[in-house]
Amino acid sequence: MDQLQYNLKTIINDLYGIDVEPRVSVSDDERRGDYTSNAAMQIAKQVGKAPAEIAAEIAEKMTDMKVEVAGPGFLNFTYPDKLLLEELKSADEDFAGVFGYGKYAGKTVLTEFSDPNPFKVLHVGHLYTSLVGEAMSRLIEYAGGDVHRLNFGGDVGMHVAKAMYGMRQSMGGEFDFAKLPSGPLNERMDWIAKCYVEGTNAYEENEAEKTEIIEINKQVFKITTEDLRDSETAKIYWECRTWSYEYFEEFYASVGVKFEKYYPESTVAVLGLETVKKHIGDVYTESDGAIVFVGEPYGLHTRVFINAAGIPTYEAKDVGLIMQKWADYHFDESIVVTASDIIEYMKVVLKSVSMFEPELPARTRHLTHGNVILPGGVKMSSRKGNFLRATDVLGEVAEVQKKINGETNQAVVLGAVKYAFLKSKVEPGTIVFDMEESVNLHGNSGPYLQYSLARAKSILRKLDDSTETEMMPLDAELDKWEKALIRALLDWKYSVRRAVDELAPHRICTYLYELAQIFSRFYENDKVVGGENEAVRRMIVEAYVAVLEKGLDILGIPSVERI
Repeated sequence: MDQLQYNLKTIINDLYGIDVEPRVSVSDDERRGDYTSNAAMQIAKQVGKAPAEIAAEIAEKMTDMKVEVAGPGFLNFTYPDKLLLEELKSADEDFAGVFGYGKYAGKTVLTEFSDPNPFKVLHVGHLYTSLVGEAMSRLIEYAGGDVHRLNFGGDVGMHVAKAMYGMRQSMGGEFDFAKLPSGPLNERMDWIAKCYVEGTNAYEENEAEKTEIIEINKQVFKITTEDLRDSETAKIYWECRTWSYEYFEEFYASVGVKFEKYYPESTVAVLGLETVKKHIGDVYTESDGAIVFVGEPYGLHTRVFINAAGIPTYEAKDVGLIMQKWADYHFDESIVVTASDIIEYMKVVLKSVSMFEPELPARTRHLTHGNVILPGGVKMSSRKGNFLRATDVLGEVAEVQKKINGETNQAVVLGAVKYAFLKSKVEPGTIVFDMEESVNLHGNSGPYLQYSLARAKSILRKLDDSTETEMMPLDAELDKWEKALIRALLDWKYSVRRAVDELAPHRICTYLYELAQIFSRFYENDKVVGGENEAVRRMIVEAYVAVLEKGLDILGIPSVERI
């Protein structure tokens, strides 16, 4: 259907110069063909002709199938069996590869996502953006792009100062490197998280302690910019920063994500500071001792880029990051994936940079998503400590899987979590993560797709070499189950094209789920092994395995042989 919609759209544009998304639906009556469309009626007013006349003109251009004009202007389409078999056979050797899409061929693309802050633990939101960013990266790679996965995190700033203040209190009021915990990494990170919560509470509730935390923030900035290593404060800072990155790497490996480069804020802060200072007067403005960008003339708001103490804020560090990424990669496109709560913030940063380096914001896309919540609307906050840790999610899903299915399969757990996050459109709004739904073998879930793939592979294992696909007769008569599955398989390239164009992993999920449902009906109604149409059905199953494996790979979901 996607293929037919694409062809109709192209023909309408060629004939009438109209850009429209033609409505196409599966026919509910075999006498009206495989698909039906009222596209002629959609555009009749713009074209200025009767729908039946428009339908006839469109039908003339569609020579590779049977097209009938019915009623006041409906188009009914029937794909000949031979055409379906020829297309299926032509793609047999590399079904998923033949239908590739080279939109990003020859382009250098940066994908920046996840972006956790050292001195904080990862929560379920970081898991979500990590999986979404990875799936987008894989879509771009599928379309020929040279992708560089990047990670930007705040190793300096008030959150670090708050955590360091909490550490000092935990050590009895003085920084003492010897008093750092020495247990397993996850326990050390839990200790940092508790210290951060304590520091946050102190900052919000006591003016004297707030002043101390501000002073620690200045010390940390000096430690990083001057690479100081000798003081107890510096030793503790660098050690805990190292723990954080080890913890990140351990987590990313567990979910199949690998970053090429980390950009700690401290490594771009000076560049951001210098860049902002360079453009004081023409872009940025002095205000009460601070340096700001006045956004109101551009429909934005004013933000501080250098505070009154001379320390660069998040805004200036983002300016430094943009400049550093360009120096490192000279990218064609930079895609930044974050939660939607910084949409307006990023508009200000990018607008300010556009006034002295217009090409860089023009090549930057900021894609945003909502916050992950649990069923019942439970929200999470690392500031208060009441959140679901990313490292706990897989374990809790495994427990749910064991409770429902009696056993745990780590590949299936990973498939459940990834699919649950990726099946919804990436957009502002909430993402409800239902653990029980995620492992349901009979619903719209990753395990359902993994099971469908395993079942198809088991069919191929039962077939012997006597049903070689090159011997498949192209004049075979197809039943409705075979035709439906072949049509769905041939829609792969149009579905993935749309997913790439929109950087929308959920479109791959939707396609694969609908494909698996069609395969299930085929499996229930048509005997493959020993059936009368075995050669044809073998090729259909082989194509199904190729497409489903490729689709799952784009999503980062592991295939399994058996469930």
